[in-house]
Amino acid sequence: MPADRTEPPVTAFMLVKTTPEWLAMTVPERVHAFTTHVVPVIEARTRGVRSRFYDTEFYSARVTDVWVWEADDHDAYRLLIDALRETPFWDRYFDVVDLLVGTENGYARTYGLEPVATVAT
Repeated sequence: MPADRTEPPVTAFMLVKTTPEWLAMTVPERVHAFTTHVVPVIEARTRGVRSRFYDTEFYSARVTDVWVWEADDHDAYRLLIDALRETPFWDRYFDVVDLLVGTENGYARTYGLEPVATVAT
C-alpha cells in the first residue's frame, strides 16, 4: 500500500446465482467463456482489483457463489462494475443477487481505534 494512501481498499461481496446458460456449458466451456469474454474486459478496463471466489451452492439455493472483489479505491470498484456489466457475466452467465460493499475495520478508522479481530491459534 502506498505511503500516501488515505482511502482504505473497498471490498465487495458479490452474491450471484448461476444461470441455465452457464450450467448448460461443460466445465472447459465455462473456463473458456470466462477467460475469453470476462477476464480480458476486466483487465483492460480496471486497475487495482483482485478477486476470490467461493462456492455456496451446496448450502444455499438462492446464492450459488460469492465473489469477493477487493479494489484499491471506490473508482477502481466502479470501473470493475462497469466492466462486468458489459460482459456476459452480468445477467447472462450469472444473476447478481446482491452486492455488499464495505471497507475493512471502518469503525476503527472512524473512531481512531485499533481494530478488534480474532487470531487463529
